[in-house]
Amino acid sequence: MIKLAWQRLKLLFFLAAFLIVVQVINASNGYFLTPFGVLPRHEASLPFILSAPFIHGSYSHLFNNLVGLGIFSSLCLLRSMRFYLLSSGFIIVLSGLLVWFFARPAYHVGASGWVFGLWALVIANAYFEASIKNILLSLLVIILYGGMAYGVLPGDKAVSFEFHLAGAFAGIVAAFIASKFGKQSGRKLKRKS
Repeated sequence: MIKLAWQRLKLLFFLAAFLIVVQVINASNGYFLTPFGVLPRHEASLPFILSAPFIHGSYSHLFNNLVGLGIFSSLCLLRSMRFYLLSSGFIIVLSGLLVWFFARPAYHVGASGWVFGLWALVIANAYFEASIKNILLSLLVIILYGGMAYGVLPGDKAVSFEFHLAGAFAGIVAAFIASKFGKQSGRKLKRKS
């Protein structure tokens, strides 16, 4: 149990350290990494849906995302490392694709799509896999971070609400897929018993 908790903590520290190092390099060089964000409907930008979440436009942008990423990653890691990694990968790819197809023509960078995806995933888990644990986590997130729902609405032109909205949608889809996959896996295990 302690070893598992330590592995999850190391993952979060590594992720935070990686994002900070990328930001220091980016800021020290005039934010030269921004073109590796998502530029909607430009084919050359399509692969950058994988790099965009790791690039930020300022230290405050990074700090805001680190807080949310740490909190919601921790909550998803309560389930399992595999669940967190698969869900994160799915959220990053789907939200990036949605931004690429539908967002305003500007570079979209930052982990906020990922953060909103994990936020929505924790909440949606209570609906798709109703358990005491999922319901309590969902209620906790709604009570403490329910205001994040406003982040999916257009507001500040410098903020990619599109990434927020796409991330939240991807998180809900990830919760749905995880619930279906989990039920199918459970049925297979029961048949083998």
